[in-house]
Amino acid sequence: MAKAAIIVKTPKGLERIAASRILELDPGAEVKVKPMGFLGLVVVEPSKDPRSLYEAIRSEVLEAEKVLLADRVCEASPERIAEAAAEVSVGRISEMDTFAVRTTRRGRHPFTSLDVNVAVGDAVVKATGADVDLSYPGKIVWVEIVGDTAYLSVTEGSEEWRKRSPEKVEALEILSKMAIVQMPYLGPPKAAREIGVRIGRCVQTFEVMELYVAPNTPVRAEELRAFLSGVLEGVASRFEIQNRVYARPVRRVPVFVQDLYQLVRDRRDEPMIVFEPEGRPAHMLGDRIAELFEESRRVNLLVGSREGIPKGIFRIADMVLDICPGVTISTDFAAASAIMTLHTIIQERLKSTLNTQNKTSQHESRGAGGGI
Repeated sequence: MAKAAIIVKTPKGLERIAASRILELDPGAEVKVKPMGFLGLVVVEPSKDPRSLYEAIRSEVLEAEKVLLADRVCEASPERIAEAAAEVSVGRISEMDTFAVRTTRRGRHPFTSLDVNVAVGDAVVKATGADVDLSYPGKIVWVEIVGDTAYLSVTEGSEEWRKRSPEKVEALEILSKMAIVQMPYLGPPKAAREIGVRIGRCVQTFEVMELYVAPNTPVRAEELRAFLSGVLEGVASRFEIQNRVYARPVRRVPVFVQDLYQLVRDRRDEPMIVFEPEGRPAHMLGDRIAELFEESRRVNLLVGSREGIPKGIFRIADMVLDICPGVTISTDFAAASAIMTLHTIIQERLKSTLNTQNKTSQHESRGAGGGI
């Protein structure tokens, strides 16, 4: 039970390829591929220094999505796992750290993964005095159970890839202020519909405030109908997927039709950003862009089609932006490019502001309390 081991997790179907590569790194290793039939798993017992092989696998075996060097191997029972976790955490997790327990259980047992998490968490708290943080832990105690054997590993919290982390500012608050004003793509109905589907999926993906389809001249009804049909199909298909996979409520983007000039006149008192190659580079106006979104309930983003936004509208727009100088962005990518460019710029400004506020707060604290 005390023999060193490395747990390697791979995509299903790539276990043997990963094992073959590991044997090239350590020909004398004992490699168990899909132990007990569990897919996506390779258990390695090294013939040489475990730490060196662990580092080599992380560096060389790209099929390995997660690599854990077991600090302890023990019987798979909550009591024994908790004892082993307490032993291994001393010196690895300090009183100033936070930690979380991540258990993966494979096989039939009279206990659950949650039972193991609770037992291990309690044991580690008593052994180290550290606090539990399930969201953004500084350290992670991994418990990998394979049948009657449990493998324990302690790593930095950064080993866990997460879609959310403290340094990320949630995008929806920014995106929900964006009103996309899109000139329709017109032409052969089949092409118009296809472009419409892509634009519909785009605006629903980002869950913007609204989409306005805005022609600036009379258009052929059948061409506009094809484009609108595609837009609505794109919104609906993406909305269905989001509802199925998101753990939060999803807002369906409303779609309207209005003449471009009348819409601009109606919203003349609102922020308006035009995206055309004649504009200034977007990054040069970052501070002003951030201000517009901070001060306003709605920011109108005007995106052209084949002919582009009419230049008469440039005069009353707050700014005209070129988001990729030297490149003409196709109609189906224009809205997505505009949204992502503005979001990235605003995120950078928010991050900079937060860093400044944190430094000011730390400085004031040292001034008031003399520091520690």
